[in-house]
Amino acid sequence: MRKDEFRLGYRADIEGLRAIAVLLVIGAHAAVPGLSGGFVGVDIFFVLSGFLITGLLIQEVTRAGSLQFGDFYLRRLRRLFPALLVMLLGSSVLAAWILSPTAQITQATTGISALGWLSNVHFALDKLNYFAAGNETNLFLHTWSLGVEEQFYLVWPALIYLVLRKAGGRGIGRLRLGMLLIALCSFAACVLTTYRQPQLAFYMMPLRAWQFALGALIWLEFRTDAGWLSKRCSSGAGLSAMGGVGLVMLLAAGCLLDANRPYPGLYALVPTVGAAMVVASGSTQHRTFLQRVLSFSMLQAIGRISYSWYLWHWPILLLGQALTGSNAPVHRVGYVLVSLLLAIASYRFVESPVRHQRWWFVHKRVALYGCLAVMALSMAGLMKWIGYADDLANSPELRRITQSHWDAPVIYLMGCDGWYRSDRVSPCRFGDPHATHTALLLGDSIAGQWFPALSKIFVRPGWRLVALTKSSCPMVDQPIFYARIGRVYTECANWRTSVLSGMGALKPDIVVMSSSDGSLFSEEQWTSGSKSVMQQLSRSVGQVYVLRSTPHLPFDGPECLAEHALRPKWLRGDRDCSVVFKDERSSRIYASLQKAATPFDNVHVLDMNDAICASGICQAIRDDKIVFRDSQHMTASFAGSLAQILGRKLQPDAQAALGNARSGM
Repeated sequence: MRKDEFRLGYRADIEGLRAIAVLLVIGAHAAVPGLSGGFVGVDIFFVLSGFLITGLLIQEVTRAGSLQFGDFYLRRLRRLFPALLVMLLGSSVLAAWILSPTAQITQATTGISALGWLSNVHFALDKLNYFAAGNETNLFLHTWSLGVEEQFYLVWPALIYLVLRKAGGRGIGRLRLGMLLIALCSFAACVLTTYRQPQLAFYMMPLRAWQFALGALIWLEFRTDAGWLSKRCSSGAGLSAMGGVGLVMLLAAGCLLDANRPYPGLYALVPTVGAAMVVASGSTQHRTFLQRVLSFSMLQAIGRISYSWYLWHWPILLLGQALTGSNAPVHRVGYVLVSLLLAIASYRFVESPVRHQRWWFVHKRVALYGCLAVMALSMAGLMKWIGYADDLANSPELRRITQSHWDAPVIYLMGCDGWYRSDRVSPCRFGDPHATHTALLLGDSIAGQWFPALSKIFVRPGWRLVALTKSSCPMVDQPIFYARIGRVYTECANWRTSVLSGMGALKPDIVVMSSSDGSLFSEEQWTSGSKSVMQQLSRSVGQVYVLRSTPHLPFDGPECLAEHALRPKWLRGDRDCSVVFKDERSSRIYASLQKAATPFDNVHVLDMNDAICASGICQAIRDDKIVFRDSQHMTASFAGSLAQILGRKLQPDAQAALGNARSGM
């Protein structure tokens, strides 16, 4: 039992709700089928924090007539910091053994912000970089929610104290009105920001304040005498029904939501209101059926270790995958079990003992300054780690591997590819501007990676090469929700329309087109959307060649090579940074492209994957050439080495171009 909750009157259903929240989060992160929306577990935690912390503060102000801010912050520090510190330092030590130097630099940088309870700000303001590893590979990504909570703890006590102190006997009513205004204003801002700056809406505390405020309103309505709702929902049957509906809303959100929707926004109402209803249903003297369910011993046990399990599950999932090179279901189960054991140990030997130590309040200054000193020393250690990892990354043994991340086509340095920032068409032209023949490279970054090969084929007398690419914008005439920016990628549709409408003026002899097959289109959408694009191209283009999307590795190629080179022998195992290419979805999309091309005599679908993954085995390095610059894009050096093979597949006009190229050598 937590002492804070004892002061409120311990409620087993709160512990059970914590268990549901953490299970949803872990289920989503472990890719459990049917739990794609499990990230809503964090919304549950926010509602619970608003409910519990508001209750504690109101009781203290009402009882003592004042609020000991120092004691409050020290209790929060005692509750959260020790377990967080152990997780950060433990994960950092493991990362130093397992991860590549460039990945270590990223982890250490985020670890510093997490120690200062600012990782949510770090991720909110982190500029999206197409060539950088995504935030989903960050060991401390999950600490963003702790940053939000700590920032909530920072402002909430002062807000409640000022309202209650100045309002006198009308304090509860004034506080209820204040919480309602915070909830409405914060929610409105959250919805608007979700569609404009989704990162800010997701990570920043003021835009999540409505969830804390809703938890506070539940306390004010159901745990005070002035509650309006509690008087109208006082029957056991009504409360039980309310809780049941709330639980259904939580589970529905966890099962039906996914990353391909703008979130938080309006969608966040479902789990947030659901959590509030569950909390409200247990806020009176009635013992409901739902309370009995949430009081099951297993849920109570999970609820007690929920904080420690939340801390450990994410880094163990990522480190486990990096160590084994596998994200297979059986391995994910193993990673989750390891994180559970670490959570139990953390709760037993760190979280629980520290929480019950009274010396924190006997020696307040020592405790406070001690925590600050430990934070500073830990940050200094992480900064030293950054320097060490940077030296490793630039060592002669690893420089070639680490620099391969940036072995990308020159078109990106020339500003040809605008990514999501605009829908402006910015072609890059190479070769004789007055050449008789024109070849066009068209598509997203999967198309762009073929530029080094095509430049060897077509930048020759009589030919010019034009590159028209937009990263993450597949040449499929269908709307696309781009999870990385949290909204529909309208710039892609506008860009694609402009490019296709201008094809008549360009009149290329050859178009080489490709798109990533990672987009969430159905097979029917791939067929109809690709057919629409092919139809528009076939009218004004000599020959159209559609290249199948290149294989995806289950790991980052250069990162794997660097990890393998640095790890102690006992950690290397038999992993050699290669994988058998077997992707049924990719094969179905390839078949959809072939089906779409059937009606057009001048449209051809080509498969270069045998040249990339010889004998069906994809390797991070082959014949001393680094093949991939990440998990799905070839290095420019390797792509250039495939010019001869690609040239032979482009018939008949490209073959003539290749012949001219050979005669000119």
